[in-house]
Amino acid sequence: MVLAASQRLLARLLVVASVALVVSCGNDEPQPSITVGAGDSIESSVLAEIYAGALARAGVRTAVDPRLGSRADYLAALDADRVQVVGEHTGALLAHLDEHTTARLPEQVKDAVSAALPEGLVVSDLADGTDLRPRVLLTAQAAAQDRVRSVRDLAPRCGGLTVGVAATPGLLPQAGSDRVAGCDFAATVAFPDPAALRKALLEGRVQAGLLGGPAELTAGATDGLAVLSDDEYAVRAENVLPLFRKGLLDRRQIKKLDYVAGELTTDELAAMIRNVRDDGAAPSDVARAWLDKHSL
Repeated sequence: MVLAASQRLLARLLVVASVALVVSCGNDEPQPSITVGAGDSIESSVLAEIYAGALARAGVRTAVDPRLGSRADYLAALDADRVQVVGEHTGALLAHLDEHTTARLPEQVKDAVSAALPEGLVVSDLADGTDLRPRVLLTAQAAAQDRVRSVRDLAPRCGGLTVGVAATPGLLPQAGSDRVAGCDFAATVAFPDPAALRKALLEGRVQAGLLGGPAELTAGATDGLAVLSDDEYAVRAENVLPLFRKGLLDRRQIKKLDYVAGELTTDELAAMIRNVRDDGAAPSDVARAWLDKHSL
């Protein structure tokens, strides 16, 4: 009788142990608490991996939801809480939210973004080392002949010029990137890529160019051309910053994103985008290498 009771007790213990084992195994890979969304561009994917990796190192369970589509698509996913964080550009985001804004300087643009955001969304620090504005181009010969070194120098001549515009492959969409304050061009012609824009400039088919991002992103894009300085931000500021749901992150986690903002530069981001676009590297690998390099 004592033996039978002992066997029944052992059986119950085995059942409990088995249930505990199943629960434990089921919890080995918990669902992520924060999903970082990425649009279809390479830059969006790289930024998503950087933010997800940085937050993971701050103790957050993260995942990346890639290829969500256009700006409107990933912002809709953010609004619906399907993702909780995305990487953005200040100027392009502001143009999407408020097409009539006149803000142009980096901090002005960030403040205007904050004011225009829908309820429930916030941003943290912008990466002021990332200058992703479109570049205004002339041929080197024309710039030297007319002594044009800056966009300000060019402004009085814009009314007689046709400008060519080309997006830079891999970058986030640049809404409003064909607008140059104080420079009303006579006509605008779109080109499929930076190489076609350069060719048109050198052949005289257009007299000015707007390259949709830093020249570092496209090898040879400005050979034989002059890149005009724009210290007065005639082209609206385009800095990287994270956009996320309000109340989602604690102070330590936001500080981690701010560390990312303090370290990220145009050259480094361009190198990561080229590595993925041209060499076939995985966005997660280049993001991890960058985070390790900066001890983030």
